[in-house]
Amino acid sequence: MKKVGEKVSRVPQVITGELREVASETLRHLWWLRESGVREVPPAAPVVRAAPSPRVVGAAGGRAALAPAPAPAAPSEKGCGSDALRAIRADLGDCNRCKLHRGRTTLVFGVGNPAAELMFVGEGPGAEEDRQGEPFVGKAGQLLTKMIEAMGFRREEVYIANVVKCRPPNNRDPEPDEIEACEPFLKAQIRAVGPRVLVALGRFAVQTLLRDTNPISRQRGRWREYEGVRLMPTFHPAYLLRNPGEKKAAWEDLQLVMKEFGRTPPRR
Repeated sequence: MKKVGEKVSRVPQVITGELREVASETLRHLWWLRESGVREVPPAAPVVRAAPSPRVVGAAGGRAALAPAPAPAAPSEKGCGSDALRAIRADLGDCNRCKLHRGRTTLVFGVGNPAAELMFVGEGPGAEEDRQGEPFVGKAGQLLTKMIEAMGFRREEVYIANVVKCRPPNNRDPEPDEIEACEPFLKAQIRAVGPRVLVALGRFAVQTLLRDTNPISRQRGRWREYEGVRLMPTFHPAYLLRNPGEKKAAWEDLQLVMKEFGRTPPRR
């Protein structure tokens, strides 16, 4: 009886260990789904973008166990405020699609209101953006914030992104292959946010979105259209810092955007 009792007492321990292992794997998989933007799982097996189903593999003693789901690249919390943006960020992952990834510190995705009516698109991260992981936080970013506030908006009300998500070395211009690698993610961000108006800041943002190689000086201040969204080309804040005499022209462009929203420019 003592041996039987000892054997019975060990059975729950074995079962508990197996259940604990399965529960642990299940929790890890659910956390993976949560980080990918999935909030509800229907009764049928869901199809989750970039989320491979857990494989059943053989285990010791003929028992089956769930293989661990691969760990996803941790998405940035900034600029991922909607399921659609979180899915884009998860798809971007720890990107190495072009050579810019070799020198980056932080991938700079985007920031702001995920349902913004006004969206700004710049060229690419600078040194401070690369350090903080947020677009337009350096000197040019401080000027952009002042421009946004002068328009009667708060920075957190708009959405801000760049054509390329990694800093080009020494702040050089992004190269065609780098823009090509990043452009699908920018387009997906624009579709996810669904802005009423886009403001393209500088030559690379304008040329990427409009496929127009004319100089920015000839394009600024004229309404254009990008996939059904009104687009205003204007100078990049970094250019305005180098050429303060052009701030007046940029302000004229932004006043046209304000009128689109029915806002009266402040008297100066």
